[in-house]
Amino acid sequence: MPGPDGPAVIRSTLRQQIADALRDEILAGRLVPGQEFTVKEIADQYGVSATPVREALVNLAAQGLLDSAQHRGFRVHEHTLGDYRGMLQARGLIADAIFRELATTAAQHPVPPASLVSVRRRGEEAARAAAAGDLTVLIGYDLRFWRELSALFGNAYLSDFLHRLRVQSWVCAVPHLRREAEHGSGLRGRLWCRHTDLVEAVTRRDALLAHAIVAEYNAHSLDLVETLSTLSAEAPGAAEAPGTPTTDQDQPQAPA
Repeated sequence: MPGPDGPAVIRSTLRQQIADALRDEILAGRLVPGQEFTVKEIADQYGVSATPVREALVNLAAQGLLDSAQHRGFRVHEHTLGDYRGMLQARGLIADAIFRELATTAAQHPVPPASLVSVRRRGEEAARAAAAGDLTVLIGYDLRFWRELSALFGNAYLSDFLHRLRVQSWVCAVPHLRREAEHGSGLRGRLWCRHTDLVEAVTRRDALLAHAIVAEYNAHSLDLVETLSTLSAEAPGAAEAPGTPTTDQDQPQAPA
């Protein structure tokens, strides 16, 4: 968790800022699956009252990122490979629907060129980070890329739902990817980086090509996470739960 001298939280948007900060901590691997903390610990960490913290934690629990631990506060949700497969399938179905709709309604509702320029820029940055194996930068740009791409459809509810799915799938994959980045052979050249190809398919209104690219993306992601999960299970000391430190010394400190 951020130290006591970390950035201050602006009180006018406490709930959302706390929720965003904790989500980023999970994506960064600093809050690991199974780690527990209380409302008071988070409130003390940010120097705020318990009410906005409780609201933020309940919101993250509703998004599937946290579990309510009875009498003990909250716990970072522990996802399974089955969860990950389901997330990939769900987000693939939603993406297909968006691409088909964009292709069939192009004449009536053309996508503004400026919007595609912005999406392409996000895609270029995401692809660059993926090629370099920079997971932190990749996650940030990948989420923005898909947020802007899905917004082209013009349905905020669908865009928000897809964004939640993508956050959940990254949270599910992060423990495996972070472990490989820190203790394995690294991630350079191993992460999917065809974001700009997808933008070109959308620009050309080619729903079939977009479907093929997304299917390849999902298959690539699943294969990588499954491989890393298997390697982790076969490694010495793998009896511990994924993401669970083996000693108190290794365990990231909970908010104080």
